[in-house]
Amino acid sequence: MLPHAGAGPASGFGAFVARARAAGTLVVQPRMGMADPLRMRDGLRATRDADAVTVGTVTLDSYTRTGDLDAARRALAEGVGLNGYPIATHPADTTRTVLRGVMDARFPVQVRHGSAMPEHIVRALLAVGLDATEGGPVSYCLPYSRTPLREAVTAWQRSCELLASMREYGAEPHLETFGGCLMGQLCPPSLLIAVSVLEALFFRQHGLKSVSLSYAQQADPRQDEEALTVLARLAGELLPDVDHHVVLYAYMGVFPRSPGGARLLLQDAARLAVRAGAARLIVKTTAEAHRIPTVGENVRALETAAAAAADERARPALSAAPGTSGSGTAGPCATTATAAVPGTGTDTGIEAEARALIGAVLELDADIGRALVRAFAAGYLDVPYCLHPDNAGRARTSLAPDGRLLWSSVGSMPIAGLAADGPRPPILGSAGLISALSHVQRTYDDRAADPSALTAAADPPRPPDPPRPHVPLRPPVLTRPPVPPRTTSTPRRELGPTTP
Repeated sequence: MLPHAGAGPASGFGAFVARARAAGTLVVQPRMGMADPLRMRDGLRATRDADAVTVGTVTLDSYTRTGDLDAARRALAEGVGLNGYPIATHPADTTRTVLRGVMDARFPVQVRHGSAMPEHIVRALLAVGLDATEGGPVSYCLPYSRTPLREAVTAWQRSCELLASMREYGAEPHLETFGGCLMGQLCPPSLLIAVSVLEALFFRQHGLKSVSLSYAQQADPRQDEEALTVLARLAGELLPDVDHHVVLYAYMGVFPRSPGGARLLLQDAARLAVRAGAARLIVKTTAEAHRIPTVGENVRALETAAAAAADERARPALSAAPGTSGSGTAGPCATTATAAVPGTGTDTGIEAEARALIGAVLELDADIGRALVRAFAAGYLDVPYCLHPDNAGRARTSLAPDGRLLWSSVGSMPIAGLAADGPRPPILGSAGLISALSHVQRTYDDRAADPSALTAAADPPRPPDPPRPHVPLRPPVLTRPPVPPRTTSTPRRELGPTTP
């Protein structure tokens, strides 16, 4: 049973997840946002009352995300549908009513938004008593906007400082980096890890003491497990003075079209989260390939994920298949520096690449925001298939037949040769790219069509790759183009009674 938390930092978003993790429980969370306050309140209540340990989500609409508040006001006045909750447009008292009697220490709520320039959003969420949100200067700029990266960094610095100012009033605001997601798919794990860690370091530099580091499920569970292990290890090393946890996103690319395939993919995400020590899982529903899910579909997804996580925790460690982490895990949801991370016995070079990328950026400037701007200008960070003007656009990836993501071209990133195991795969053409984008959808729809898949192990055995030595985090010797000039399922009852 998770201990009750009173007012103050112990009742914050990060503290809630820490208590769940200590109890050996995976926290599950939906994506959910409705413009109508009554529907938003009902969605939060349904999330709270699901047969799972949950946190709530208020996802904002596109007008609010882009700062077009006049358009949001017109839409509300004219009854035009919005694709999320307009927190900066509804009166603060309206949103406080949405949250009253629903949000408390046993059910924290996070605002999700997607904005490269989030100051107006942070001010609005703080005004209604919320202090948990997510994003980042890179991860909510390059994939989602044309905003110059330099401007996004400045806006995110001010937003972090606004959030951190709440610590003066006894709160412990929480900020989750979206850096482990970026384009959502076809981005090799080392870059996801590097951006996730660098954004978390940016948050800490600007006053945050409670953060989470994200990673998006990709196409190969063993590669993902290795990546999550590395992410937790680096977070423990580089954020030792910050409360932090790892959050896994269920697959963000083309989702299976069949309900059975979508359910299998979500179950595999939950099992991966448990094996690899993630503390929280952002779920997807069986409706993802077709439409925006209903509240009921979100609740079923939360309960499906919680049940799969409980099943994975219950698997005897010694009977786990080779290549999975049934052994070597410190706890069912172990993570951060205070608990060991699972050892899969596999090292394919993800850690060496992630350390090289992080080291290269940190070498550029003591101010992490300036370092990020300079790193993208020099191509030391380069997001595949991202068309933002500040992205070099030289990196390319390929998908191996087993689903592993591989670099076809690393551009100017300082990772050439660190994970080389033969010639690089060719750069994908249009047909190959379309095939790679639909790989997960085809795989899981095919599994769902095979009755034996319903009882098969989530991750079939595969011989582990040969181990590689641990690579210390040292800034690499950079031999790239000149750097630009410096710029100035546990049921809810285990949480204790909730407010009706």
